Amino acid sequence: AIAYCQAHPDHDLLAVDVHTPGIARMMAAAHDAGVDNLKVALGDAVFVLRDRVHPGSLHAVHLFFPDPWPKDRHAKRRFVSPFTLELISSRLAPGGVLRVATDQELYATHTLSALEAHGGWDVVIGDRPAWRPTDGFERKGIAAGRTIYDLSAARPSEVTTPTAN
Repeated sequence: AIAYCQAHPDHDLLAVDVHTPGIARMMAAAHDAGVDNLKVALGDAVFVLRDRVHPGSLHAVHLFFPDPWPKDRHAKRRFVSPFTLELISSRLAPGGVLRVATDQELYATHTLSALEAHGGWDVVIGDRPAWRPTDGFERKGIAAGRTIYDLSAARPSEVTTPTAN
């Protein structure tokens, strides 16, 4: 998050983590680096998106190296789901992008299937974008010989955000 904020000082970034130590380290690193375009939230990203982010207000959602929950009995815990895709879709501005990076083929396949089932996404599988910082999970995946999958899923520009009834 720090490297992204430094590389994109004109972008505001909201980073969400459920682990207090991770948030504390990020806040300290942001302070030390003089980064002022980073906001952090402690909590479950689903609740933060649902309760604290306005519909249509995000230009991008980045999900880098999420827990893949590889066992079938844990699949319901994967972040990408029909519910979260609907939530993300509602929070993205028209033309907004969901970016997912994973070193788990299972998670990449799961994400592609979920996006296809949800519909309305223009999906591109590509090379690692130069702007995406490498993190520890990616380094471990590369060291283990795993392929890194970078997916971008854009909402078409004409998509309108649903309104509450």
